[in-house]
Amino acid sequence: MIKVCLADNHPVTHFGVKSYFKDHDDISIVANVGNFSMVRDILQTKEIDILILDLELEGLSSIFEVKSILKNFPKTKIVIFSDLAEQMYAPNAIKAGVSGYVHKTEKLETLGISIIKVHEGKVIINETVRKNMALIAKQSKSERLYRKLSNREIEVLRYLSDGKKNNEISKILNLNEKTISTYKLRLLTKLNVTNLVDLVNKAKTLEII
Repeated sequence: MIKVCLADNHPVTHFGVKSYFKDHDDISIVANVGNFSMVRDILQTKEIDILILDLELEGLSSIFEVKSILKNFPKTKIVIFSDLAEQMYAPNAIKAGVSGYVHKTEKLETLGISIIKVHEGKVIINETVRKNMALIAKQSKSERLYRKLSNREIEVLRYLSDGKKNNEISKILNLNEKTISTYKLRLLTKLNVTNLVDLVNKAKTLEII
């Protein structure tokens, strides 16, 4: 039996997932947590094969925290279950070491299949995303720019789009405010815009956020 922990902000998600897998032959939901601080506690006290993780989980501010979990608990694999833009976040999540990315618009049956395949050692990513990644090398430099955003740049862009100021973002990510300003400048350059409003609008148009 594959032992799974679901880490998600929303009670309705916990109820739906737990109900769906209640009588599953291969998958058992053995733990449910509602914030990131509880994830480490669960992994220290229970044997978890697969962690189902929402990137917008309360207390999770950076993909680097996910990498830390993978480093400290190497026997646990992570599947991202999120409604964030898949074509932007999935490649970076896979690069960080997670084993799968399932968008919340998918059926729970798809999540179940993904859990089993990840437990078997496979990496799960949407076929469209996979094809898009394969096509990146064939695109012009300008077309590739927004796909070359680093994990940090994506995180900063996400907080900027939420209306947060540089000093607020620096506290969330535990970085110097000048560093945040540098990331903001890089984002303006990479997305070829000159102000914050255009930056956020272009990011939305490209479905980065």
